[in-house]
Amino acid sequence: MTLRAVLHSRILLVLGVAISIVVPVLTLPRLPHVTLWPVALGLAPWVVGKYVLCPLRWRALTDAGLSRAWHLRAYAESELLGLLTPGHVGADVWRIHRLGRTGLGRGDAVLSVGMDRFVGAVALAAFVGFAATALPMRMLLGALALGVALVVAVLVLRRVRPDLMPSRPLPRPRQLVHALVLSTGYQLSIAGLLLGTIAATGHAVSPLAVLGAFGASQLAGAIPGPNGASPRDGALVLALVALGVPWAAATAAVALKAAVAWLPALALGGVSLVLTRRALRRTAVPAPA
Repeated sequence: MTLRAVLHSRILLVLGVAISIVVPVLTLPRLPHVTLWPVALGLAPWVVGKYVLCPLRWRALTDAGLSRAWHLRAYAESELLGLLTPGHVGADVWRIHRLGRTGLGRGDAVLSVGMDRFVGAVALAAFVGFAATALPMRMLLGALALGVALVVAVLVLRRVRPDLMPSRPLPRPRQLVHALVLSTGYQLSIAGLLLGTIAATGHAVSPLAVLGAFGASQLAGAIPGPNGASPRDGALVLALVALGVPWAAATAAVALKAAVAWLPALALGGVSLVLTRRALRRTAVPAPA
């Protein structure tokens, strides 16, 4: 089924919204006693980082003449679809699809999303470098591998499908620096959310240690899984336990982090997705003779 068919399927859309509501409703009551105000304090900057800084980073690397509002909406929609798919793969597929609908070539759309992922990985590795010394080298190698994969993909496409080659140049150094600065702000917001969810369980961890734990969990991100129950989430629990957080509190903090992620995804991405679906339906209806 194509993304267009998914968007026009009322059953799938209602099912996705239902899942977005059911996950936090079922998860939150099963957590140990938590104090919600630290979660709210951590959630607020994370929402800004995820739904403002990340779309602006993507826009800085795309340079397609699209408005900030367009990127904010498309990114919010992609986040909701990403939470509904293992490994968050639906997010990237949706962003490529949305860029394609604006008239951007497939190669340029893939390059845009690929560069955004690459810059995000490099920024994460550099940021976690403040918390650990051995870990960032492994993460930088992962980011380097991603960059090499992008180059190889471009070389293969040039020979096999030249029609899919990007027609636009790679981002300029100034664009990359701009994107890295925005990504650094996003990493700070992640640390804030993690500190908030840990504090909600009545425990405290050094911010630098939290960054190291989060960076370690990203190494398990190559194995896909559902949000809140993926190998990455399990690795984060283990990393927090290694820092001295009790098992129950570490599990609660990670589950809480995964659960609250649905709330802005539903409020921002869900509403935008419904509006986009209606707009597509209007354009699909032929004008009367």
